[in-house]
Amino acid sequence: MARILLGVSGGISAYKALEFARMATKAGHGVRVLMTPAATRFVGAASFEGIVGAPVLLDEFERDPLRGAFPGDAMPEHDPIGHLAVAGNADVFLIAPASANTIAKLAAGIADSILTTAFLACTAPRVVAPAMNDRMYADAATQANLATLRGRGVRVIDPDEGDLASRGEHGVGRLPEPARLLAEVQALAGTPSGPWDGLRVVVSAGGTREPIDSVRFIGNRSSGRMGFALAEQAARRGAEVTVVAANVSLSEPPGVRRVDVETTEQLAEAVRTEFERSHVLLMAAAVADFRTGQVEPGKLEREESGPLELSLERTEDVLAGLAPTRRDDQTVIGFAAEHGEQSIERARRKLERKGLDAIVFNDVSRTDIGFDSDQNEVVIVDREGEQRVALAPKHEVANAILDRVEALRGRVAGSR
Repeated sequence: MARILLGVSGGISAYKALEFARMATKAGHGVRVLMTPAATRFVGAASFEGIVGAPVLLDEFERDPLRGAFPGDAMPEHDPIGHLAVAGNADVFLIAPASANTIAKLAAGIADSILTTAFLACTAPRVVAPAMNDRMYADAATQANLATLRGRGVRVIDPDEGDLASRGEHGVGRLPEPARLLAEVQALAGTPSGPWDGLRVVVSAGGTREPIDSVRFIGNRSSGRMGFALAEQAARRGAEVTVVAANVSLSEPPGVRRVDVETTEQLAEAVRTEFERSHVLLMAAAVADFRTGQVEPGKLEREESGPLELSLERTEDVLAGLAPTRRDDQTVIGFAAEHGEQSIERARRKLERKGLDAIVFNDVSRTDIGFDSDQNEVVIVDREGEQRVALAPKHEVANAILDRVEALRGRVAGSR
């Protein structure tokens, strides 16, 4: 199990940190807690100590009774500097809630409390979960500070949208639920394990956009929900997952690395780069088939007389270019949004033409599945037959697809 260092800064959502500590301890992790002076105005140190079974550290100059050890660890014989030892022994350091003030200090490298000092001294994965009023969160200073932390490799868990502490206020700034925080921390600490341990998976999600001018674009209705469901379930199976997200507004699943793109060309470049070191490619993104021959540098004005004519050219077929270059240990799965009758025949032709291991298609003529829906119904086509996956939530459909991928990889490995 992991050694989790939990930093709590001042904010009304500090009560959720108590529940996080309870859930993490119940899951078998060793938890130590650091608190800022402001945090003690919202929750007491004694509450955390009762939950995690270890003293809470409030000041960088106080002696740590456990000498930097975590619950379940043997105490060292010497008496180290407390805030350095506890940071050095951690497998992951989560700050939740992270107030605007604390985020600013972390971005600037200020070390004026045990929390900020330990943050600088910690070489394990560091995670920050902002929680504050929506206007404070949206302010340019806060966003710049978060961008600085991301640039340094700190994992930032975006806040949720909902009712805020101030009566009658609603917006983005809520601390995510403890279960989500724990899933993120466990993924970074490397504690999840499963049948896909050691596998590197790339998932493309969303829909690419091809610009017409500085404002308009050619795009599609893909929300990225299916791709993100695949990424989440692959990570839960223990895989190292990267999602290439084309214009997706969803938060990436816990433990999943994200690469954002907009156009087909950008997606192709990102997928090619990630594909080189991957074992499985799940090409769930809806890639635009056409782009304009020339992008207007400004905005096309509606008032201009005469009809508007666009000259379109085909975009790159990303999958068709990748499949022939793959190694024997790589599995490539395509996705197709088909419409109406003869969908299976069209999907099978794509399977053969692009040299894929399997292709997953859904009928977009139906309004109850596919784009922007939490449910889907698909058919998985490979060279040995077809598997229909009945209407179900997308995470269940994702698991059915991954089961098929697992069977295909096992079949290939068994034939060697």
